[in-house]
Amino acid sequence: MPATIAELLRVVEDLWPASGSEPWDAVGLVTGGPDSPVTRVLLAVDPVAETVEEAAGGGFDVLLVHHPLLLRGVTTVAEDRYKGALVSQLIRGGCSLVTAHTNADVVPDGVSDVLASHLGLLDARPIVPGTDATSGLGRVGRMPEPTTLGHLARALADILPATATGIRVAGDYARPVTKVALCGGAGDAFLGEPDVVDSDVYITSDLRHHPASEALEQARISGGPALIDVSHWAAEWVWLDTAADKLRHTLPEVRIEVSELRTDPWDFVIVQ
Repeated sequence: MPATIAELLRVVEDLWPASGSEPWDAVGLVTGGPDSPVTRVLLAVDPVAETVEEAAGGGFDVLLVHHPLLLRGVTTVAEDRYKGALVSQLIRGGCSLVTAHTNADVVPDGVSDVLASHLGLLDARPIVPGTDATSGLGRVGRMPEPTTLGHLARALADILPATATGIRVAGDYARPVTKVALCGGAGDAFLGEPDVVDSDVYITSDLRHHPASEALEQARISGGPALIDVSHWAAEWVWLDTAADKLRHTLPEVRIEVSELRTDPWDFVIVQ
């Protein structure tokens, strides 16, 4: 007998408990029925037209994504709105949609933890602790060997899939780096956290002008990290392989695949 959506949801809950999600988040089953059979699952960061087409049009039973499609309230799923169009396409294609968002950020082997592992960080721990010593938002740890800001940025370029915006850095190329703080996804809310302020560099995504500028100006007075801004999609995409391996281990009868589509929203930049 094939696995069912209900079985998949039990595995998802074991790996990424919904209790770990932020109060504002929307995780779990979005479309589909618990009794529906599951033989193929596609993992992606974003529920956008390209990944929905890949899943619903490619014979997948489930599209499991990191970012919620219905995070904020909607009053219509009419197909002249993109969310309604995607929901309709999924339903017509017999493809369920499941989301694991902030509940997949906080756990060991979650989004930030995987990025820390790719960098080889030692003694990595959460920036904002969760329910125990191994869970929580972001990660902070030590590089296995001292490096420089420039070499660290180059290493990130090798780890992350390429995007139009690349790696943006605020700080001297030769600045020594030992202690690294990071947060997969948008992390400017943590710029003032003690472990971030005490680090040599903070790696995250979607840094806005004013929070970044204010953090750098304060660092001139009282110390603080250099900043590395990477693609939000790229920083979270590297987690998908780890998530897929965990699903394969617990659901060996289900074919688990990772989407290779680039869903970073930016297509090109003009360098002045």
